[in-house]
Amino acid sequence: MEVRIRLGSGIARFAQAPMLRLELPAGATVDDVYERLAAGHPELAPALRSALPVLRGVHVERGRQLAHGDEVALLAPVAGG
Repeated sequence: MEVRIRLGSGIARFAQAPMLRLELPAGATVDDVYERLAAGHPELAPALRSALPVLRGVHVERGRQLAHGDEVALLAPVAGG
């Protein structure tokens, strides 16, 4: 199955493009996205450690199963006050 990965601006600066596509096996999870990105794009590995996964506008756990055509946004955490 194919999923799209949208990198938030804090993470996209480490990549060649802010949008990536991954081919994953059926039943893959958000955690599989992290593993595949870290292996295929080692320049992203440091930023992925703290990246928050968002699916359909909702923060999801890394164990969440994905479906063909899903778009996962990976966002850098923001602090303020």
